[in-house]
Amino acid sequence: MHVFLLGGTGFIGRHVLQRLVEGGHEVIGLARSEASAERLKAAGAAPLLGDLRAPGEWAGKVPPVDAVIHAAADFGDDMGEVETALLDVLLPVLGAMPKRPRFVYTGGCWLFGDTGAQVATEESLFDPLPAFGWMIDNMQRVLESPEVEGVVIHPAMVYSDEGGVFSSFMGALRGGRTVDVIGSPEIVWPLVHADDLADLYLRTMERARPRSVYNGSAISGMTVGAIVSGLAAHLGMEHPELRAVSVDEAAERLGEWARGYAVSQRLSGDKARVELGWKPRHESAAALF
Repeated sequence: MHVFLLGGTGFIGRHVLQRLVEGGHEVIGLARSEASAERLKAAGAAPLLGDLRAPGEWAGKVPPVDAVIHAAADFGDDMGEVETALLDVLLPVLGAMPKRPRFVYTGGCWLFGDTGAQVATEESLFDPLPAFGWMIDNMQRVLESPEVEGVVIHPAMVYSDEGGVFSSFMGALRGGRTVDVIGSPEIVWPLVHADDLADLYLRTMERARPRSVYNGSAISGMTVGAIVSGLAAHLGMEHPELRAVSVDEAAERLGEWARGYAVSQRLSGDKARVELGWKPRHESAAALF
């Protein structure tokens, strides 16, 4: 398939790109700079220069494709406006293509809010953080658009050996510093390894029915304290020291979106396992890496 990938040099996107290339697909990747373009070339994609914030300058240059995977993220205060403007421009361009392309859109686990002891599924009601409320309307717009075959993936907290959502933890552990956790070590996170998530993107692109929604969650829930302990063991360390950081402090330092780190939730990925044959390799605490 010919695939247009947004976010191909980002943490999630570069794993998706690797999986697409391994699967024999031809990939065009949006590149904001010449340096990003070179990274895309090195990974096996053809770059298309353009900024996510200025879609009118590049959307008309996207050649006919079979699928689009949107794995880009902008965590600025205006991320909702940026995303809506992107869809305003891109959807009509895709709708004018000879074949209606598949559009794999990225949502997120934080849309489900705090689930307590319950395990959220694709049928669960949303309770998003205010910083992400815009995503629900845009997600529905993609699913209902006549211009594309829209499908949605809600990734859990994404990590890898490089770090991902674990980066600050790993950096502190390696540096012999106290590990800061936002909210409390008892906060529960659903987890997915970036390689497993990339495989889900590929399966969703190739096999999912239009308007399908899947949770990309391999481990339904693990406390942050257990995660840090597991990372310490992985790095050959013992008894890491943790410090709880208030949610307000984190939001002031990083942005309102950072309140998501203190959302305690459990998320099921069983639907993708059943319908798409998704088999994540990292689906237990013992198999984090």
